[in-house]
Amino acid sequence: MAEETDTTTDIDPFADPPEILRLRREVHALCMRFPDPYWRDLDQRRAYPEAFVQALTNAGWLAALIPAQYGGLGYGLREAAAILQEINQSGAYAGPAHAQTYVMGTLLRHGSEEQKARYLPQIASGALRLQAFAVTEPVAGTDTTRIETGATRDGDDYVISGHKIFISRVQHSDLMVLLARTSPRDDSRPTAGLSLFLIDLRQAGDHVRLRQLPMMMNNETNEVTIDGLRVSADALIGAEGMGFRHILDGWNAERILIAAECVGDGRWFIERASGHAKTREVFGRPIGANQGIQFPLALAWAQVEAADLVARRAAARFDAGLPSGAEANTAKLLASEASWAAANAAVDTLGGHGFNAERDVERKFRETRLYRVAPVSNNLVLSYLAQHVLGLPRSY
Repeated sequence: MAEETDTTTDIDPFADPPEILRLRREVHALCMRFPDPYWRDLDQRRAYPEAFVQALTNAGWLAALIPAQYGGLGYGLREAAAILQEINQSGAYAGPAHAQTYVMGTLLRHGSEEQKARYLPQIASGALRLQAFAVTEPVAGTDTTRIETGATRDGDDYVISGHKIFISRVQHSDLMVLLARTSPRDDSRPTAGLSLFLIDLRQAGDHVRLRQLPMMMNNETNEVTIDGLRVSADALIGAEGMGFRHILDGWNAERILIAAECVGDGRWFIERASGHAKTREVFGRPIGANQGIQFPLALAWAQVEAADLVARRAAARFDAGLPSGAEANTAKLLASEASWAAANAAVDTLGGHGFNAERDVERKFRETRLYRVAPVSNNLVLSYLAQHVLGLPRSY
């Protein structure tokens, strides 16, 4: 056997720098003000975590990506990912707040100077919330090019009508980014003719109707009907007909941030399950001494840590302005699968207590299950990687 080398003084190129470690400590401290009973109660009532979201807002964390000139923190995706990861790793739930972080990228990269000057300072201060991103439709599903919500130009305005589904946080948002068709679908260029709009929900009146959907987890999600909503042309984000390309950046950011949240979930499950396995005794010994308990937890730990490295690489490429589609999708794929493996290992470790709401594992079990399907199915991620990384024929 080769002699072991002391590597304790080696520099870890993937380690968090001091400023991110400080950020994590501060976010963790905030989350400790909202312990398990807070989330358990909200889950039972299917209530929105208003106090938690407001605390994040007051601390500035929801303005992480907004440039300092507009009152934000001016962070990159690396820091934003650390914030959301720490929230979930602390046992809280970042879902009700994360959209304001990733939707921001679309407005920052493609919004006009007038839009940014008008809205970003108010979003940074908490005077306005941008938490809703309306893309998915009942018929189109994940085939975004087939959405039917239309925006017709009428003088200096657009008139929008259509139907969206699985749109989260609309009832707790002042603004909503919406994707609509401004010209008919062309089979030769299916992504053309889609446009993005920044909708002020406070002025929408009866033209936007909501129906909250009963979901498996506590994540305020709605069916949205839009009927003759008239918006000024200055609500258009970026260029007309280029909306699909504009949201690609937002999608990459979303996948990276979701991956960070899944890593946080995975670590929470492993810590909670390992703690139980060390103290729970059956047949005169801790259950953690049994390989049937050890191996699934150890494997989940390895999967979570590997996913974290890929997610960090994806965030670094995104912040550097490099293409990050493959990395972002891979991070989301690996992290969501890892957190699900950790969730199942935790339930198996706790046994009956894994299904007991008072232990909180079943709550986070339901929360983390979402990310194998949303915001994009892992099957579609595999199809993307097969086509765009491996060069295989398109499968859909």
